[in-house]
Amino acid sequence: MDSQEGINVSVNSEIGKLQHVLVHTPGPELEKVTPENAHTFLFSDILNMQVAQKEYGYFKKVLQKVAKVHEVGDLLTDILQSENVKMGLIDRICKAEDKGFLAPYLKSLPAEELSRQLIEGVQLDDITYINKEQFALLPIPNLFFMRDASFSMFDNILISNMATTVRMRECLILNSIYNIHPLFDTKVINPVLNYDIHGEGTVEGGDVQIIRDDVVICGLGSRTNMHGVEALVEHLKTKPGVKHLIFQELPLEPESFIHLDMVFTMLDVDKCMVYKPVIMNPSFKTFHITIDGQKAIGKETNDLLSGLKEIGIDLEPVYCGNGNDSFASREQWHSGCNFFCLAPGQFLGYGRNQRTLQALNNAGFNVVTAADVVNNKFNLATGKKCIVAFEGNELSRGGGGARCMTMPVQRMAVDW
Repeated sequence: MDSQEGINVSVNSEIGKLQHVLVHTPGPELEKVTPENAHTFLFSDILNMQVAQKEYGYFKKVLQKVAKVHEVGDLLTDILQSENVKMGLIDRICKAEDKGFLAPYLKSLPAEELSRQLIEGVQLDDITYINKEQFALLPIPNLFFMRDASFSMFDNILISNMATTVRMRECLILNSIYNIHPLFDTKVINPVLNYDIHGEGTVEGGDVQIIRDDVVICGLGSRTNMHGVEALVEHLKTKPGVKHLIFQELPLEPESFIHLDMVFTMLDVDKCMVYKPVIMNPSFKTFHITIDGQKAIGKETNDLLSGLKEIGIDLEPVYCGNGNDSFASREQWHSGCNFFCLAPGQFLGYGRNQRTLQALNNAGFNVVTAADVVNNKFNLATGKKCIVAFEGNELSRGGGGARCMTMPVQRMAVDW
């Protein structure tokens, strides 16, 4: 296994300087998605793997300029070197997916090949098992959207309870990695399993954002339900000091609104990206829960920005589509609100959303290309405010952006 010293998980904001981040470079699992099964895998389109990998390469190289970047497939291979871990994980996956017949085959595979097949799937001709299905074990082509199946909150990693069973394996794999790999020094929590007495809670990482060391915001929509929000409240009760959870109702359709980070992301200590037709729309309610020990007091607030301002976080919105509703709708569809901070005022996003980039430029952020950062024509270490724009014409068709594709586990503190 990786001999690096364990990472002290610490994520107390969305914007603190990035230190460690987990990613998964999309691979052959993308080519298992067809027009016939795309809906099963939650895709509204099919991606070209070669083009997606080229775009992703620049995205990853920018991350490597500022932080340690860890590939989930490598970490999975590491832990599968242990026979006990290997047997246990296979048994959990086969039980969860009702694939007991596959266990002997999977257990016969060496660690690296097992890691590959757990991600890319097992085709029936690989095990001479015959029925009408193409796969004995489905691939997990959503894995490159690393944000959904787990998320960091302060000094813990939280495992999501996904709204769709097709993504359950991602949670099982990540739970094993976080608990077993020596790279992680943290307590791993599944808030829904720990606190949801109804057993109906769902919560996904794309809906959860850590704004400050006492403030969490969360989406309430198609992927995170009220039982999931309540489980987060119960988890926050275990943390010292007064905490605030602000949750925002989201439209249930179309699918571009699946998570809060598709309509709101932080950019700097005083700026955020906003999709105005949702965040500033009184039809979608916003609630503020103050948590002090075992007490939790809730109230409705005007909107997300007002709720944050009440607790000392005064943000200037930058509007997706540069304030034009038609352009905003088009660009939000391709993750025009979904940005990932490398440091305060420095963040990654798709270059295709030109009206949104213009709005960011008007707000004081230089627009620089990922290629210029990778080729050392622009130095992020200068601290200049900027949006690093990377090509994402193919990646964006998967339904997510820069924040979706990252799972930060350590950030530096922010001077508010």
